[in-house]
This record gives sequence, structure tokens and C-alpha cells, in this order.
Amino acid sequence: MLVIEDLQVELAGKTLLKDIDLEIRPGETHILFGPNGSGKTSLLMTIMGYPQYIVKKGKITFKGVDITHAPINERAALGIGMSYQRPPTINGLKTRQMVDICAKTKVDTEGMARSLNFGDFLDRDVNAGFSGGEIKRSELLQLKAQDPDLMLFDEPESGVDIENMALIGTTIAQILQKNPPRAEKGKPFVQQQKERTKMGLIITHTGYILDYVPADKGQVLYGGVIACAGNPREIFQCIGQMGYEECVKCTI
Repeated sequence: MLVIEDLQVELAGKTLLKDIDLEIRPGETHILFGPNGSGKTSLLMTIMGYPQYIVKKGKITFKGVDITHAPINERAALGIGMSYQRPPTINGLKTRQMVDICAKTKVDTEGMARSLNFGDFLDRDVNAGFSGGEIKRSELLQLKAQDPDLMLFDEPESGVDIENMALIGTTIAQILQKNPPRAEKGKPFVQQQKERTKMGLIITHTGYILDYVPADKGQVLYGGVIACAGNPREIFQCIGQMGYEECVKCTI
């Protein structure tokens, strides 16, 4: 599991996060809400291990290992992966090569790309001239190849049209083992619950991802602290009706 205890984080001498306590158990998916500038992306970047985010206090443990000051490559090797909101363009590196770099073992790159309607992009430079939806599909393809145990999603709906949102949402549900079981044609429905092991932490502004991914818990990050936690749909409804400030007041 992921355990964050009393975390305080600075960037360029400014405190962005403070007193953060968060626990994600195997099989759980958490939704992280919060207004712009509240520290949501900073939290994901800190979990991933970007060195400019300085941990001044607290501890991050993953699978029983203290990763508070571990480099990114060690965290990735342990099983943490991230889908970025605005990943860079990498000229000279083909998407196919990037997928192979991400993969733990040999994977069916062509098959995975087809499942994301992304086959035509494999031999293009990473994110070069990609639309918002194409960037998100590229990120998911890389994440599927990596197959991490903890997946961090920074606003997967950002810049995505309705058609792509359905594909992206169902793909995220699939890789987080959240897909509902389906009956085979001509056969009686049998519930076969596979034990979920994948963990997810998803930043969302629009809430659309909740239509595709059954989330277990929601948190609101407000002013650099986790101000409340509970049912993600109820929290999102409260935010929509009252705004962040009033919603946080209501739940304290």
C-alpha cells in the first residue's frame, strides 16, 4: 500500500503541502479534488519523486519501503507510474520506442495501441503534434506497458473530447481492475470477483472520470492540506453546489 504521513513539501522555498496524511490500500482508487493552485499536481509529483519538490517533513512508504527521498527510477521499479497532464514532446524518440522503454517485459505494443485507437501514432515522435486526446492515449499506452501497482493520473479528462473521454475512462477502469464483469453470450451470468491489487490516485476537475471509474474514496486538497475526505460523488456534488470554500467549511 501507499502510506503518507505528516508530509510537508516545498518548491523553490515555498511551502506547497503541509500535514498530508493519506493511505491507499491495494485495490483502492482515490479521487483528489481541489481548486487550481491547491497543490494536487505537487502531491503527485512528490509521490513520483521529482527532486525539485523538497520533502521538509514526514514520510512516504510504498510496499513497506521508505521512498521519501528515493529517486524516480527506484520508485518506478517498485511499481509507481504516472500519467501526466502536460507531458513534454520528445523529438527523435518514437512512441513505439517509448512504450518498449516503459515495459517491464516484452509486450504486444501493436495490440495495446489498437485497443486505444493509437496504432497510427506508434512511429511518430512522442507527443509531437498530438491533440489533447492523443496525448492522453499515448500516456495510457505507456502506463499499460509499465503495468505499475500504483498509478497516478493528473487530470485525465483535460483537453479531451467526449468520444475520447469514453475510451480513456474505460481504459483507466480496465488497468485499475475496475471493469464490471460481463456475461458471455448464450451463457448464464456468473459473478467472478478477481482480487484487485492495483491502486490509483486521480486528480479531477470535471468529475467525468467518475462516470467510468468506480472510486473508493475522495479527498479535497485545499490550501495545501487535505481538508476533507469521504464519498467521491457526494464530495463532487457538494463542490458543484456550493464551491470549494463552502464545501470544505461544511465538512470540517
